[in-house]
Amino acid sequence: MGAEMLSRRDMLLAGAASCLFLSGCGTAQGGRPKLRISITGKGEGDTRLLFKAAGIRPEGFDLVYSEFQSGHLVVEALNGGSLDYGGMSEIPPIFAAASTIQSFRQIAVAHGDVNNQVVLVPKGSKARSIVDLKGKRVGYVRATTSQYFLIRMLEDVGLTWDDIIPVAMGVSDGAAAFSQGALDGWAIYGFPIQRAIATEGARILKTAYGILSGNYLVSAHVDALADPEKAKIIGEYLALVQQGFGWAANHQDEWAGIIAQDIGVPRDYVIDQFRRKSANYELRRVTPEAIASQQRVADLFFEQKLLPKAVDVRSLWDDRFNSYISDHL
Repeated sequence: MGAEMLSRRDMLLAGAASCLFLSGCGTAQGGRPKLRISITGKGEGDTRLLFKAAGIRPEGFDLVYSEFQSGHLVVEALNGGSLDYGGMSEIPPIFAAASTIQSFRQIAVAHGDVNNQVVLVPKGSKARSIVDLKGKRVGYVRATTSQYFLIRMLEDVGLTWDDIIPVAMGVSDGAAAFSQGALDGWAIYGFPIQRAIATEGARILKTAYGILSGNYLVSAHVDALADPEKAKIIGEYLALVQQGFGWAANHQDEWAGIIAQDIGVPRDYVIDQFRRKSANYELRRVTPEAIASQQRVADLFFEQKLLPKAVDVRSLWDDRFNSYISDHL
């Protein structure tokens, strides 16, 4: 799936090196069961940071966190058996569905902001529209929302993938390339946006509002789902995540300050991003609409010849945890 992806061995080693335990290292404290969870990026996507801010602690089990730069690496870790629970956009599971291994099921939707998914241009760029990127070098992260919304943005102005010079790279490599002036545009998501704006004078050319659904998927390993004790813990953890999202929605100023400190930018930049939000994060149940949304994305990737075969995403979903999730307003 591209040169930017780590080998499975390297990824698992990196994940192991970045494991962060809520209650110490090694085995769970006092022999308590543990839930192995992904953290993708920093800021709003970091539930570890959110739980600390909101004063949320699980009862009866421990959380073991592993950090990843993007959702396709989370899918790799789930398929490799090194995670019980992980989050990603609608897109990485689609590529897994087109392969021979899908060792996870999608059990909930974390619906949230799409204005933090953008195409950035560097300070001094003359680009005023996506059409101005024709013939230019544009970075993106393969098999993620950034690839999807970049394709859609190009289509909207009558361009194709072949009309730009697409450069697939991981988040860190993309940040370095953008900072060094090696990219004319960068399709990216999350805290690198605020960092590039704050430290380099980058400018948002276009957001993914109106393109992305805002659905970020919560997935669990099939072995965890088959274990009654682990499945119960997953349900309880989902309820805690929903509680955390509620705290964040009601404490935006405090949450912005915590995020700003975590990602190393002035608080005003995070406040500005919060004001531009399309939605606050909330946990949602598995619904036919959520499944249909992911199917539309899969169909586009197949039409673009980015998948080796057509994919039916229905087999990836499991609604057993719907009862743990309150109806969203």
